Amino acid sequence: QVQLVESGGGSVQPGGSLRLSCAASGIVFGLHVMGWYRQFPGKQRELVASLTTTGRANYADSVKGRFAISLDNAKNTASLEMNSLKPEDTAVYYCNANFPGRGMDLWGKGTLVTVSS
Repeated sequence: QVQLVESGGGSVQPGGSLRLSCAASGIVFGLHVMGWYRQFPGKQRELVASLTTTGRANYADSVKGRFAISLDNAKNTASLEMNSLKPEDTAVYYCNANFPGRGMDLWGKGTLVTVSS
């Protein structure tokens, strides 16, 4: 059993920064990639950033140069550093962890990020 626990998020003014963290707890073996997705009201969830345990990163074009994802393999924790935040970054952010060898694709409960003046 693996659980994802998210922390961070909240409200910030445009141009500000926030950090999201996601810790995978339980029997964590076979982890291949962790990532962050976001969902706007009435829209489907979309990838923000992902990082494999071998160091391959992938970013949405809209966040390149502003967001940075990191993965602490020893702690099974993924963090998303979000800088130069814009109002259009306002969304619910979800952590994802994929264990292809175990057929598991897990999601956190989501955390709200609000960028507003």
